[in-house]
Amino acid sequence: MGLVVLVVKRGMGDVGECLPVPQAAGRHVLRALAWPSNSVFPKDERARPAIYTSQVFTKRARNPIPVKTKQPTAADVRVACSSPGSAIGLPANFETQKGGVMSYLVPSELVLKVIDAGEMKVNLSTRDTLIRAYMGGAILTLAAAFAVMVSQQTGYPIIGAALFPVGFCILYLLGFDLVTGVFVLAPLALLDRRPGVTPAAVLRNWGLVFVGNFMGAFTVAVMMAIVFTFGFSAEPNAVGKAIAGIGEARTLGYKAHGAAGMLTLFVRGVLCNWMVSTGVVGAMISTTVGGKVLAMWMPIMIFFAMTFEHSVVNMFLFPSALLMGGKFSVGDYLLWNELPTTLGNMLGGLPFTGLTLYMTHHRTAPRRWPVSAAGIASSVREAAANPAILAGAPMGAELMTRGSVAGSARSPMP
Repeated sequence: MGLVVLVVKRGMGDVGECLPVPQAAGRHVLRALAWPSNSVFPKDERARPAIYTSQVFTKRARNPIPVKTKQPTAADVRVACSSPGSAIGLPANFETQKGGVMSYLVPSELVLKVIDAGEMKVNLSTRDTLIRAYMGGAILTLAAAFAVMVSQQTGYPIIGAALFPVGFCILYLLGFDLVTGVFVLAPLALLDRRPGVTPAAVLRNWGLVFVGNFMGAFTVAVMMAIVFTFGFSAEPNAVGKAIAGIGEARTLGYKAHGAAGMLTLFVRGVLCNWMVSTGVVGAMISTTVGGKVLAMWMPIMIFFAMTFEHSVVNMFLFPSALLMGGKFSVGDYLLWNELPTTLGNMLGGLPFTGLTLYMTHHRTAPRRWPVSAAGIASSVREAAANPAILAGAPMGAELMTRGSVAGSARSPMP
């Protein structure tokens, strides 16, 4: 027999109830119950309301495995040995590994995590927002300088593009922020009507992150200009000249084409944040560092290799180019790069990444019903006792029509 342990936490105390599961199914009962991932709890653990988790013991996994998920129904708690990973939201291609901990989230859970992240960032204090944005801008632009150096030294820009994502991965794993990321995350929390998330709060967050990113990027621009010119006592070295050339080409170059150049600049900004926001969101789908890095690396490499316009990277490239004698003005930088790029980044991330995921995986997701201790215990007992559920067979008509939440919980959101 495998052993499913239902633990009902109330404050600092736990009350457990053990329910038997057939041996053949025990290895695949990986999770059953938990609290909704969008719950907002006080910092004081003892002040929390009732929290419901599931812990699973099998021959392979003697340690409990608590996992967050939606409010379960009897149908959700099925533990079919013929269909590994069928317990509550696990995808059919899930593979059990060393205790059965999932290494990724299904799309509906991913969108919830993205919305949670947006809510957290909008409600962050001004101090913390600025610090995280400052460090995000600084680390990303250091990676940009590194990529330009590699491209110049090797003569192969694709090598620099392949290595640039290291900066993005570092800042993401350390919890720092980029304005291109919050362009996607914050509006989704607003659409989901999260507490404290208002249009004014979203705009405040965007403004603070933009300022913090610029401060971090400009700090790196000054430092790298000093490095490339020996403290402004000599002509820029080869890398410094390459950066100055990028500044001229991507301001005066667009300006020479007039309206067509402005359109091209804007579209490059759109395409850039389509890829960058895909990296931001994609990193959340994995629960391992390696998976997060891989999910970020691919789209970030694409945007850099194709020379799309990223507002934060440009906060380093153009001020640094000006400090090293670039033949363009601050006005050229703002009008013919930074402002159109920022607008393009704003448009590229939300519609193409955030809204598409939100509309297809969240608006159509099952409702997250309020958690009830009695309802959870009843659902688990019903699932353990009902052969049709344990076998993974379709639910019978009697279960679907007698008022069980099994049917209603799967109805789409209006």
